[in-house]
Amino acid sequence: MDKREKAKKVLDILEQEFPEAKSALEFKNPLELLIATILSAQATDKLVNRVTPELFKKYKSAKDYALAPIEEIERMIGSVNFFRNKARNIKACASRIAEVHNGKVPDKLEELTELPGVGRKTANIVLGNAFGKNALAVDTHVKRVAQRLGLTENDDPDRIEADLCKIIPPERWTRTTHLFIMHGRTTCKAASPKCETCPIKDYSVYYKTEYKRIRKG
Repeated sequence: MDKREKAKKVLDILEQEFPEAKSALEFKNPLELLIATILSAQATDKLVNRVTPELFKKYKSAKDYALAPIEEIERMIGSVNFFRNKARNIKACASRIAEVHNGKVPDKLEELTELPGVGRKTANIVLGNAFGKNALAVDTHVKRVAQRLGLTENDDPDRIEADLCKIIPPERWTRTTHLFIMHGRTTCKAASPKCETCPIKDYSVYYKTEYKRIRKG
């Protein structure tokens, strides 16, 4: 079975397992999703969702963030990991959106990744979830699931993204992100994967090799 066929079978199974899979971040527009995604780096979505309601209520536009005192943004996101660095990125990112893009979050990958604090993962999350474009974002869950399935031999997220995009049809890219994240959170966990009950274990290189080796002790 080649990687394209394996990816299709895996995604078909995961669609049955997680038909409601979607971004766990709460947002109402592209700017809110962009801010939330910047905050979510090395932080849980639950934590971010506790912080953003007050933030989104106070700041409605990119200009609002750009003009806000950095200390005020820091205070509002203070419970989030690396809040000082993230506050700087949010303010700088919003300033560029206000100055260069007429206050509107751009809907092109190249323009998004030119924004301060925005890498390919963040850009693809915004493209796929706020703009409905075909975009595959590689976070730690997507990376782990793809590697364990043997769909990539790479460790760099950008290369993993390229590997997956070669074998998965564009119309399934955004869904792949959601499904792999859900599977990674519920079953294919980093420390204690639930391989015995995994619905896609028959396609997992990790299950057939590393997991069984560990089990044998």
